[in-house]
Amino acid sequence: MTEAADRAKTTRKKIILTGGGTAGHVTPNLALLPALQEAGYEIRYIGSLNGIEKRLIADYGIPYDGIETGKLRRYFDPKNFTDPFRVIRGYRQAKTLLKEYRPDVLFSKGGFVSVPVVRAAAALRIPCIIHESDMTPGLANRLCAPAARKICCNFPETMDSLPPDKAVLTGTPIRSELLDGDPEKGYELCGFAPGKPVLMVIGGSLGSASVNRAVRENLTELLRDFQIVHICGKDKVDNLRLTIPGYRQFEFVKADLRHLFAMAELVISRAGANAICELLALKKPAILVPLPSSSSRGDQLLNAASFERQGYSMVISDDELPDRILDAVHTLSDSRRKYIKAMEESGQTNAVPIIMDLIERGAAGEL
Repeated sequence: MTEAADRAKTTRKKIILTGGGTAGHVTPNLALLPALQEAGYEIRYIGSLNGIEKRLIADYGIPYDGIETGKLRRYFDPKNFTDPFRVIRGYRQAKTLLKEYRPDVLFSKGGFVSVPVVRAAAALRIPCIIHESDMTPGLANRLCAPAARKICCNFPETMDSLPPDKAVLTGTPIRSELLDGDPEKGYELCGFAPGKPVLMVIGGSLGSASVNRAVRENLTELLRDFQIVHICGKDKVDNLRLTIPGYRQFEFVKADLRHLFAMAELVISRAGANAICELLALKKPAILVPLPSSSSRGDQLLNAASFERQGYSMVISDDELPDRILDAVHTLSDSRRKYIKAMEESGQTNAVPIIMDLIERGAAGEL
């Protein structure tokens, strides 16, 4: 090895990525990978021992370390008495890993696993940048905020909830491959024919029982005017409807998702922040069905309301969905160009360059 090559190897920038619990706490990290690799970073990921992040990261060949983690609940559960000890163990494990790897900077997408990692990094004076996707910061990111140098966010409204000297309006990193879909490959995957519009139904990484039920209860009427690709979640495929012409079900889609998006003219989706930002980037008119406050902290309701105000999407509540789905789909279809025009005028660009600038400044000790 030449002296120059040896020096380059020893001075290579290092970054730790963290975040997990749901796909939404992982996919923005995945979206950053090409830019990080192009910039020459050595990348490692710290997540939970067996969370969804471990499975998603495995496809990208990034070294992964699992640590103990506990959920921070707002309700009574017997695990509330044991999980704090798991978080403490996770903090110690993260600190050991960070001392070994000596990263220049850490980027966190949130989720409960991120708390011990971010706090351990801050204790070691490693610059931390965290990202909040939702309108209001979640509990994990609120606990991480004091340790962060910068806090990235999606919505202008979120800036008011963050320390002014730390808040940066970035948007969400979008996986570049989503923008390169081929509709012809989508038709081939589903066995559909061009000429009849495609409605895509997607209920988040775990699927949505209420969305699935409403679509299937109205399937005959919907199929008169649309072909339907339904990403329904693990173990939620309806085996009695596997052979219905024009209706194709998937539990989960990875690499081929871009082709399904390229094929679809309309989308029915939950209102997770990453999901709706992808719809905006792809200019896909959508009916958003936010998780009700009884099943969440209400962040999807706020996300959906913001998109509706800006003219990007229609919103239907979970309770209204079975009765309104038919009219809503046809209304959205009739007004499709209006929604696309609003999204084209949004001016929102991919967040990757903005976040990469923060990462570079953090690695250089400038934050």
